[in-house]
Amino acid sequence: MEKGNPCLTCGACCAFFRISFYWAEADDVTAGGVPVHLTRKLNDFRRAMISIDGHTPRCIALVGAVGQRVLCSIYENRPSVCRGFEASWADGRPSERCDRARAAWGLAPLTPDAWDSPDDEPKAA
Repeated sequence: MEKGNPCLTCGACCAFFRISFYWAEADDVTAGGVPVHLTRKLNDFRRAMISIDGHTPRCIALVGAVGQRVLCSIYENRPSVCRGFEASWADGRPSERCDRARAAWGLAPLTPDAWDSPDDEPKAA
């Protein structure tokens, strides 16, 4: 029986870290980029995903309930910072950032057996 992707039942990273990236990743500059209407300007070089600001920011593109079932509504157009985020044990190693986001949402750290195989790539969240 396949375990599936644990990121699809998590989403903590998308609801814990501010998601900021180089401004030219937005679709007003780069075809197929991050939808600019879902971003805000931080400075002359950086944009950020619109979020519910506060103690636990949540990316506007995150759909679902953190810790239950989630997906990224712009997965194919997500920014590089999201593409580069490493979930714990997805590559055979723990991730302090993943563990910290999960802890903030009251979720236990992922373990190596959460993945079907060490080279499964997170597909959403």
